[in-house]
Amino acid sequence: MKDQSVYELNKTQQYIMQMRPVLHKRALFCDGTADYRKPMEPKANEMVEIRFRTAKDNVDAVLLWADGKEHPMQKVETENEYDYYAVKIQLGREKFQYYFEVITGMLHCYYDRYGATKEKSEHPFTIVPGFSTPDWAKGAVMYQILVDRFYNADPTNDVVDNEYFYIRMPSKKVETWEKCPENFSVDEFYGGDLAGVLEKMDYLEELGVEVIYFNPLFVSPSNHKYDIQDYDNIDPHYGKIVVDEGEILPDGCHDNSKATKYISRVTDPRNLEASNELFRRVVEEAHRRGMKVILDGVFNHCGSFNKWMDREGLYTDRNIYEPGAYLSEDSPYRDYFAFTDERSWPKNTTYEGWWGYDTLPKLNYEGSETLYQYILKIAKKWVSAPYNADGWRLDVAADLGHSPEVNHKFWQDFRDAVKEANPNAIVLAEHYGDASAWLQGNEWDTIMNYDAFMEPLTWFLTGMEKHSDERREEKEGDIRLFEESMKRGMSTMMTPSILCSMNELSNHDHSRFLTRTNHKAGRAEGLGTQAAEDDINKGVFREAVVVQMTWPGAPTIYYGDEAGLCGFTDPDNRRTYPWGNEDKNLIEFHKAMIRIHKSSEAFRTGSVKLLSGGGNLLCFARFNREDQFIIAVNNDDLARHLGISVWGAGMPKNCELEQIMFTNEGGYSVVPVTYQVKNGHLNLTMQKRSAIVLRRKK
Repeated sequence: MKDQSVYELNKTQQYIMQMRPVLHKRALFCDGTADYRKPMEPKANEMVEIRFRTAKDNVDAVLLWADGKEHPMQKVETENEYDYYAVKIQLGREKFQYYFEVITGMLHCYYDRYGATKEKSEHPFTIVPGFSTPDWAKGAVMYQILVDRFYNADPTNDVVDNEYFYIRMPSKKVETWEKCPENFSVDEFYGGDLAGVLEKMDYLEELGVEVIYFNPLFVSPSNHKYDIQDYDNIDPHYGKIVVDEGEILPDGCHDNSKATKYISRVTDPRNLEASNELFRRVVEEAHRRGMKVILDGVFNHCGSFNKWMDREGLYTDRNIYEPGAYLSEDSPYRDYFAFTDERSWPKNTTYEGWWGYDTLPKLNYEGSETLYQYILKIAKKWVSAPYNADGWRLDVAADLGHSPEVNHKFWQDFRDAVKEANPNAIVLAEHYGDASAWLQGNEWDTIMNYDAFMEPLTWFLTGMEKHSDERREEKEGDIRLFEESMKRGMSTMMTPSILCSMNELSNHDHSRFLTRTNHKAGRAEGLGTQAAEDDINKGVFREAVVVQMTWPGAPTIYYGDEAGLCGFTDPDNRRTYPWGNEDKNLIEFHKAMIRIHKSSEAFRTGSVKLLSGGGNLLCFARFNREDQFIIAVNNDDLARHLGISVWGAGMPKNCELEQIMFTNEGGYSVVPVTYQVKNGHLNLTMQKRSAIVLRRKK
């Protein structure tokens, strides 16, 4: 009898299991894009409609949770295999955070920015009423230019040998454009200028560039110009020298007070006016072609050459400015800097330098309201008429000030100043790590996206650290590490910030991505510059570009990457653009990928969903209600067969996909090939080191 009752109970359990509904978690979806939030960037006190997607006829209830309160959602639409639930929320002025609970019979789960989860949310969606980022920046194709290395169209403004002395060495004009930079090359000048940018505008337009991001342009004695001498003026060596007086330093002379050629060039009002005017023309021409221009703002520190410090004595006895803080205890600029031993005056040479560099004196915002207001004036000046730049990239922005309180207050005031002068300007910061403290809607718009783009993608595709300093084989092809890093990084940003985050493969601070594909750990000083070009894998590079042009954010090309430029980390990553020796196939490939990126709003402001992958396999969807794309990358040394579940990518369970890009180690193809999706599944056979972009046929 006992055995029989157990048997009957098991039958009952089996029956219950057969009747229990299945919750199709792959169909569950919501994010902060326009398909799931209307309006996407609501204002204070505005009504917002929030939507959530489920499988058709699959759930009993969807609840939106906020501030411990539940808000039942109503089914408002059915399309293909999906139901859409909605609820309207009256916003105030405060931050609004929410997540979802989905109920099917006895089953339920929660849904937040990490996706479906068993536990209540730790990663809620966030709305800050009134916060928005410029529409032009969302998904914009950006192009970063280090001007000295791009193109020399005006040799008359070149820095010449012995023009001045800086960091223990005289300035040098590099006569051979193709020469690689020396190991310590702050004194080397190749002659690139803004006239060169103007001359190459056709090239940039044909490439598909929508935004030019310039490394610093202001007066500075270095070739990188992150040690600014004069924030009010464009450097005449990038601009125009209409008055060329003075003499160069005699050989062996280390006294910059005698550098009459340099000081006459960079302080003569006629040169400064002409250079500022040339910059105005560059912006005007960019705007005429539909491009925007972003300036590099270095406001944490200036240079020891700066008129405020004047450690080199350039401005002494010239009656141009008041004495610099280094030279006079009574200088009006004394409190612009943090001198550490006032008692030793007049022999005091000790002041706070950024990371200890005495050529980069840190600005003391706590000590000078005059300095504070001056930099805000600079912030407004360059985004206003007549220059009309379209925003700022902020160098080492988290380092500014001597306390978190001052740092955050400054960036709040900076944002207010910029947006007052130009409401459509962008405020974009350099930052490593979690930037959420600055991305609360009242400071930065967005960031250079290291944590949720450059680093995870570099590890996944190459197993290399972004400087090429280290090789970690176990990280190459680790799709779980990639997915977790991307989710974690993206969860620290609101959607408007993600959509215009600067997604770079390379830049002026890190090795060229193409060099990372050779798996050589080290730097040019140890391995030699030729090693940066040896054993590179263009197939892996093309995989990276495919991801860059299809991932959420603003894909940003570091000048020359598109032409096959290689290089270890700084300064080798700052080689000149290889005019006449370009990899034309790579350039054409970039043009094709940029056209694909610009062909659909889904790539600019649409949703992203990671699909089933595996070791060395990355699969994801980009989609909105109009367009759906599948992107797959096989980073393996072997061909792989993929069975991908595209259920949840916003497309019907049965449909056709058309190949619009295919890449491998040999090149790329845009020849259309049709694939079938059957019952939500797609079968692909991919060559080694290949990538594919598929678009749903309508």
